[in-house]
Amino acid sequence: MVDEAAKGELTIGFLPLVDACLPILALEHGFAEAEGLSLRLVRDMSWATVLDRLLYGHSDGAHLVAPLAIATTLGRGRPAQPLSVPFVLGLNGNAVTMRPDLARAVNPAGGLGDPAKVGAALKARVAATGKPLRFGVVHRYSSHNYMLRYWLAACGVRLDVDVEITTVAPPFCADALEFGEVDAICVGEPWNSVAVERGAGEIVLVTAQLWRRGVEKVLAFREPVLDARRTQVEALVRALRKAGEHFVDPENLETNAAILARSEYLDGDATLIRRAISDRLLLRQGGDLLHYPDFMFQHREAANFPWVSQAEWLYSQMVRWDGLAFDSADARKAARVFRPDIYRSALLGTGDPLPGASSKVEGSLAGPTSVSMQQGIITMESNSFFDGKPFDPELIEAYIAGQRDA
Repeated sequence: MVDEAAKGELTIGFLPLVDACLPILALEHGFAEAEGLSLRLVRDMSWATVLDRLLYGHSDGAHLVAPLAIATTLGRGRPAQPLSVPFVLGLNGNAVTMRPDLARAVNPAGGLGDPAKVGAALKARVAATGKPLRFGVVHRYSSHNYMLRYWLAACGVRLDVDVEITTVAPPFCADALEFGEVDAICVGEPWNSVAVERGAGEIVLVTAQLWRRGVEKVLAFREPVLDARRTQVEALVRALRKAGEHFVDPENLETNAAILARSEYLDGDATLIRRAISDRLLLRQGGDLLHYPDFMFQHREAANFPWVSQAEWLYSQMVRWDGLAFDSADARKAARVFRPDIYRSALLGTGDPLPGASSKVEGSLAGPTSVSMQQGIITMESNSFFDGKPFDPELIEAYIAGQRDA
């Protein structure tokens, strides 16, 4: 029998979303092969099946929604299995798409709405009609769920009373909206654009408006697999950084959109995919394309660095919305899921920028700011939350208490 670990083969599970781009491009453009790796990519249809495949050893790693790695480590919904995240696959890239009549009622000016105004309009609409709204998200433990809840709660909307949030697998989100099963969806591309093209929905917000640099998808491994295959994992980190550099180069848009659209990957429309990877969105059928810079964020400003503070913010929302008491031991376990030590080890000496710290105050930057570095130079841009409230990981218990009292 061939020893897969010895020959550097890694199997990675993924969903057909644009933000699965880096593993796909690392394979297709030879960046993985240049690092001595053989990648095998396996497409699934839901985050539950991606996670099952990972936990039962049918894959070595996974393209995964970030909070699910933490929930799995803490044993939320199933027996605990520790996961490790050495690499963030991207920030944001999701949108909030509503059925057309609702979109125009809460955002009559069109374009991308102001989050506070749209939230207030949703609250007023529910109060006037007496009918709760239903939003679809891709998993209970997803950034989509937490970003929606953070936004709506800050606008005075009563979660699970005024708005019910239900789970819909990404490839079925446009269908759910079209068939009236939900009033709105929060999902990654290309599924918002699919809904718009069908006339089933209109994009009202993007999640980058809610948290400008919100963590989204990650590369996750079972902790024992990462420990046993650390050499290969570090090689994959380097390959993914090269893939990211290629991905963000405008000269490669057409080539990369065509690759991602192929049947074994997203099996979608290359035109819609090209829009997303160039930060352009069609908000409503028959409208004009809107350029929203950094709609997707895959490479600059240490976008792939697994900041421990991002894991801690996700834990704070898990505690808040699962109705849990803060537990310092669980907080430490959640923080350890993100592994900046692996990222640093993989890229040390390559010239790739490496932050000097592993944690930061999230949402604290309103404009370009130079940060201390272990290697290279980085200027970080705005990372604010829409309500202007920062998250200090040193004050996590107080932060949770303050949100619950608000």
